[in-house]
Amino acid sequence: MNDKRLLSLALAVAALGLAATAHAQTSNIDHRWSADFGIGWDHGVSGNINSSAMGRIDNQVVVILKNSYQSVYGTGLHIRFGGGVMIDEVTEVRATFIYQSLNADLTPMGDIGTSKLYGQYDKYQMFGLDAGFRRYVDIAKDFRAYGEGTLGLGFIDELDVVLAAPTTNVAERATDFYDRTAAFTLGGNFGLLWQVSNQVGVFGQVGLRWVTGLSAVDGLAGTGLEKINDNSSRWTLPIVIGVRARF
Repeated sequence: MNDKRLLSLALAVAALGLAATAHAQTSNIDHRWSADFGIGWDHGVSGNINSSAMGRIDNQVVVILKNSYQSVYGTGLHIRFGGGVMIDEVTEVRATFIYQSLNADLTPMGDIGTSKLYGQYDKYQMFGLDAGFRRYVDIAKDFRAYGEGTLGLGFIDELDVVLAAPTTNVAERATDFYDRTAAFTLGGNFGLLWQVSNQVGVFGQVGLRWVTGLSAVDGLAGTGLEKINDNSSRWTLPIVIGVRARF
């Protein structure tokens, strides 16, 4: 059994255990269940969509420069929706679905022969599920700060790239630069919740999230450029505002 299956099984067992614990410990807590929706921005902190390398294609020397996720994709859309159950007055077990979408800019990739080489990456899209714990601290009437840790899986769409060298009038689509990927995710968030009424709250939060590397497709075998897509894990800084309902 591979590592991803072991992690998935561990998450499922943990979720069942947490659900049983929550049911046993929350019978006397009012509004112990919650659902929330948030929207915001996903800012890249570190990680490269491609690494640097030198090689040859069609008997021409090729130099590839590394490009970070932030330089290619900038800041994109981050949507999350999920819910939780209170174990006690300050501790919540949570599960959250996350959708990320980032459009790519035209990217200088390096040189091929005497021409500059450019790349146009596909849109980066991910849908994932994070599970974790959240702890609340009362800081004023109707205001609670919180911190949480999460662990999960993210499913990232296939990423292609179109390569073009204008001086030599060459354009080529590198199909399956990255294949569809099931990646591990690890994160933490800090936020502030304003309880507008007994059942409705408004929150804002900032976090740090790590996503493991994409599934590289070795379409450049024999060119010397095989490793440009081998190291693609990334850190992001999601900033989210939203609403939370208790019931």
